[in-house]
Amino acid sequence: MTQYSIHTRQGLPEVWQTLLRDYPREAWPDHPNFTRPIRKWMGAHVNFRQMAGLLRGQSKEMMDKTLDPARFQANLGHYGHALVQHLHGHHAWEDHRFFPELAGAAPRFIRGLDMLETDHTEMDALLERFSRAGNRYLQLMQMSPDDAPQELPDLMQQSQALEQFLNRHLTDEEDLVVPILLHHKMRG
Repeated sequence: MTQYSIHTRQGLPEVWQTLLRDYPREAWPDHPNFTRPIRKWMGAHVNFRQMAGLLRGQSKEMMDKTLDPARFQANLGHYGHALVQHLHGHHAWEDHRFFPELAGAAPRFIRGLDMLETDHTEMDALLERFSRAGNRYLQLMQMSPDDAPQELPDLMQQSQALEQFLNRHLTDEEDLVVPILLHHKMRG
């Protein structure tokens, strides 16, 4: 069995791009089967990308000393928590409800859906490291603000890793799932 690690793959593996060739990304918005539930699912992905980008960007600004620490503290607490909680809920729903539905409609893509579930497991570890780094920084801001900046390099590294992983995973997920939905007229 071939393993497809998100750390080494460059896009969705060729074996699962058969429907993507028939339903290219640029044609999705105009497709009659591109329904509101699909748009809503993809909208969640847009929000995840935006939150991850904001947190990575603001971590860099803090390292460059160009952002107000109070603003960063508030945004890290709010958006960091929201990103972690919403990703866990989103991926749990996909793994337990959405992907089984897709596998039933398109069994030839079960291994691709399994690959995405494996990504979710890897993402859990990334989210844990990001949460640990973010919480450490926030706690130090309360207990010892002078020591908090020493946590920024780790927080920046975890934010960057999370954003990169998330962008690759969400793109692969959309490139596999949306063509299945369009082809099988699902989620209409």
